[in-house]
Formats: sequence, C-alpha cells, structure tokens
Amino acid sequence: MIHFSILGEPSQDNAVLATINTSQSIHRLLFDCGEGVLTSLPYSEVQAIDHLFFSHFHMDHVSGFDAYFRANFNRTSKENHIWGPPGAAKILQHRFQGFWWNHAADLDALWQVHEVHADHIQTTHFLAHEAFSVAYPQPVRPHSSVILEHEAFSVQALPLSHHGVSLGYRVQEKPRTNIDMTKLAALGLKPGPWMQHLKDPQYQQETLEVAGQAHSTQDLRKALLIQKQQGSLAYITDLLIDDAARKHLLPFLQGVETLVCESQFHPQDLELAVKNHHTTPDLVAAVARDAGVGNLFLFHVSQRYRRETWQEMLQIARSIFPNSHFADHWGM
Repeated sequence: MIHFSILGEPSQDNAVLATINTSQSIHRLLFDCGEGVLTSLPYSEVQAIDHLFFSHFHMDHVSGFDAYFRANFNRTSKENHIWGPPGAAKILQHRFQGFWWNHAADLDALWQVHEVHADHIQTTHFLAHEAFSVAYPQPVRPHSSVILEHEAFSVQALPLSHHGVSLGYRVQEKPRTNIDMTKLAALGLKPGPWMQHLKDPQYQQETLEVAGQAHSTQDLRKALLIQKQQGSLAYITDLLIDDAARKHLLPFLQGVETLVCESQFHPQDLELAVKNHHTTPDLVAAVARDAGVGNLFLFHVSQRYRRETWQEMLQIARSIFPNSHFADHWGM
C-alpha cells in the first residue's frame, strides 16, 4: 500500500505527498507545491523528496515552490527531478533565477526538469554553479503514458484539459515476489539464505541446496513463490470532466487503489465549473465508480463555500460512490 498525505487545508492550496516503502528503501513523491503546503512536514522530510510532479503552473499549484527549492537548491545527496507539462523548463528556470546567486561558483547541484508532452519527454538540465543561467536540453525520449520507471514503482501521466494541459498522474507499485511461508512449513523446509536465490530471477542454477539437500529450483519456485500485488495512487486535479475526458480517465484509473481528485464546485454551480474547467463531486464520484476505484479522496474545494456546504458536497459524492472521503485532518 502506498502511504499518502493530503497537504494543506480546505479552501487553501493543496498537494499530495506519496511515500513508497519497500522495506529496503523509501521513495517520496510530491504532487504540486502550492502556498504553505510544506509547513506540516519536517524540514528533513522536504529534503528527502525524490521527485516533484506539477500538474500545471497556476499560482495555487506552484507558489510554494520556493520553500521546496530553499531546502534542496544545492542537494547532491540525491538527484533533483521536477516533472510538468510543456513549458515547465522555461517557467522553472525563471524561478531558479529569481535569487541573487553571489556564491554560485561554490555550488554543485544538478537540476533536471522533465517536460511531459503527448508522446515524448524533453528533459532540460540546469547547473547550480552557473546560477541556473543556461538551459541544457537533453535528447528527447518517447513515452506511452509511463514517464518514470523505477524498480519499485512506475509513474504514468495523462494530459487533461484545464484551458491548457493539466497532467494527471498514477503511481503503481511493482508486484513483489514473496515466499508462501505456510507452504514452506508444509514441505518441511527451513528458512534460510537460499530463499533469496529462489526469489532472484537472475539465479539460473538448476538446483538449490536447502539444509544440505539439493532441490529443483524450478519445482521450489512453482511450489513456494507468490506474486503480491501492490498499491496504486492517482492524483487528478484541475480538469474538465466531459465525455471526451471520461474516455481517457476510465482506463487510466481502472482499478486504482486510491484516487485523490479535485472537487472545486458544488453541482449547483456546474455551469461555473465547466466554464473554468473544474469539476464537481458527483462527476468525480461517477468516474471513481465506473473505473472501479477503491477509495476516493476529494480535495481542492473552493473557498466560496462554507464548511456545511463542503460536507454536503461529500455526501453527494457518497450517494454515488460510498467510499468517498475528505482528508482526516480536515475534521469533516
């Protein structure tokens, strides 16, 4: 299961921090970075974020970037990756250069900005010791929705309409191979280092020695190995949900464990929602239901409404998709 936190309060800027713990390593993915969203996180947690994904660059999704950048501007302990729609490199270079870099020559960090286009990714490098003054475009690489492939997880992107491109993201943990300990005991075999060889696809020896006795590796794998499906999380915000959008959203979200999606307007303000390319809880809940989502978390609600109306919006979503929620810390 992917652990996630919705950052920020209702009617304020929101973001999502996803954490993938493989028991051997921890990976942190931040989706959007609006004003004040990082204040609830320890400084060390901000410094540990591996990838920052922007849906788009409206002010309420990017205005907290300076806090993230301040914590990591010269980070060399891990790579610095930012993802976003076309135009990301130009926008972020302006933000990189919005400071007086009088000690730039002493800096060492490399920043990589990845622009996600419909069928390719354009990565641009920026060097801290040059005060981020030069953009270095890298070779273009194609993609077919999967933009980031890691041994523990993958990230897909989906372009959505918000008077321009707003990227939706899906994070999928990779299946893990485990030993069925009940079957192990039934076979009378004792656990040991040999089990790591059994799970390792690179191990090609025909036999494995267990307690001094040779066993067929293939037979042991058939008897003991099980594939454990892992968690998935989708982040969707600032979009128009119409028939065209549903056509792409439903397969993209099919079977996702957790969907975090904006719910900006009350259904009675549908005309205003459509005009601004935002959505309503009933439309979001219908997508969650039809895509077979596990749980729906609504966020990014408009400050035009009172708390009572937000609660009503949640009940509207639940009438269509019962597993609808707000963030626990919102107290609703």
